[in-house]
Amino acid sequence: MRFARGKERARRDERVTLNLATMIDVTFLLLIYFLVTMVLNPPEDRLEPDIQTKRDDGSSAFADLLPQRIDVDVFEGAPGYRIAGRVVRTRAELQAAIDPLPRSVGMVIAVGDGVAVGFATTALQVAHDAGFERVTWLTGR
Repeated sequence: MRFARGKERARRDERVTLNLATMIDVTFLLLIYFLVTMVLNPPEDRLEPDIQTKRDDGSSAFADLLPQRIDVDVFEGAPGYRIAGRVVRTRAELQAAIDPLPRSVGMVIAVGDGVAVGFATTALQVAHDAGFERVTWLTGR
């Protein structure tokens, strides 16, 4: 089988041309896509911490850095809430215990093993009803 050499030479001399208009369109579409889907978050080193401290006399106490915390666990055989070393059993007592606390610091709710879900959600609801905007939930201590 023989091929004609004249046709091969003619094919080699033909130049391949690309239409650059479509490539430019695709490039701009990709650029617009990445600009639209880009998420603008502040750098992590400039985020504000949840716990703020006040310095009235130029010195800071260790107690300023402790979080406000409600421990939901079984105390002496019955489920309850411990806040600032005091154990309370009812929703009303818990609400009375957290009413004097500052709201800006937030609240940490730590739930122990073996506690019914109702007790944990009650602590969360009481903190929310009291006006705490930052409530952190910890389980399985």
